[in-house]
Amino acid sequence: MLQRSEPAPTLTADIIGGITTFFTMSYIVVVNPSILASPGTGMPFSGALTATVLVASSMTMLMGLYARLPFAVAPGMGLNAFFAYTIVIQQHVPWQTALGMVFWAGVLFMLVSATPLRQAIAVSIPANLRLAAAVGIGLLLTLIGFRNAGLIEADPATILRLGTIDHRAALMLAGLVIAVVLQRRKNPLAFLASILMVTAAAWLFRYAAPPERAFSAPDFSSTFLQLDAIGALKLSLLPAVVSILFTDLFDSLSTFIGVATAAGLTERDGRPLNLRRGLIVDACATLGAGLAGTSSGTAYVESIAGIRMGGRSGRASIVTALCFLPCFFVPRSQRQCPATQRLACSCWSVWRCFRWWRASTSPPPRTACPRSSPSC
Repeated sequence: MLQRSEPAPTLTADIIGGITTFFTMSYIVVVNPSILASPGTGMPFSGALTATVLVASSMTMLMGLYARLPFAVAPGMGLNAFFAYTIVIQQHVPWQTALGMVFWAGVLFMLVSATPLRQAIAVSIPANLRLAAAVGIGLLLTLIGFRNAGLIEADPATILRLGTIDHRAALMLAGLVIAVVLQRRKNPLAFLASILMVTAAAWLFRYAAPPERAFSAPDFSSTFLQLDAIGALKLSLLPAVVSILFTDLFDSLSTFIGVATAAGLTERDGRPLNLRRGLIVDACATLGAGLAGTSSGTAYVESIAGIRMGGRSGRASIVTALCFLPCFFVPRSQRQCPATQRLACSCWSVWRCFRWWRASTSPPPRTACPRSSPSC
């Protein structure tokens, strides 16, 4: 139930809200597989794209039907970078084994969400500490974005140095300006518009080639059920599994608490509506992501855009899930516009870091979160 002060959502409002949420977060369909299929990971772009759409559509549908919340779910930004760059590339873990680690993190997340341990964690972990995990990942994404845009490059003496400024940096900055301007105007198409406009510019100036085909069949053979769950049980991989678990948990708690509080989707005592069911769906998204062939799934803060448009029930999530279905047929070849996809990652990386950095520094520091506090 909604708070009594809130009007009951209508079907029309839920449809508009669900479509708005989809357009606000639809960038993930291209950005997530671009990160997972970065050079050095060995993951196929086509399989990662299909897995991304599969997790987004199925878990958002589950969020609407089971948790009855207007929150969309998809592979999380930041978690995908940790998966690709830290686990696979830096630690030299095969991507199949990394998918197994995501699976076991989802199993642990499920146990935490279904037991009183979830409440204990929500009470004992300060809000700033939960946000700090997202800030750190945002800084990592910013570094990756600058590197992919050529703004920085490796240096044996100083670790990093200024790179060669070329068309990649110009297009990244143009896309970033577009996203920031539209976001400040509260346009739900801000990130999608920046990606599309940068893509069009790259095609126009022949920095990238358009896809040969407008549609492609889904790829369920390259990453689907390709996880190595047994290999992921090595003791040396346990710290990374725990990192995935707690990063996903903190991200989910921050999203549910922040969005629910801002939208008024709370109980009388200030707790988010259906928090337990929502976290269970979030855990299923992480567990299912390992099976589907992508990084951890999580609830998206972009859902607030659809909620503000009137989508305040689970029907909005069902609409968002249905909107993801046509994305199964997005062209699959990663070679079609490599620069454009990297630039899309760069635009989102920098903006995400700015947004989380601002949120994390604005509240005063706290040592603990009182049990009666609405933020718990």
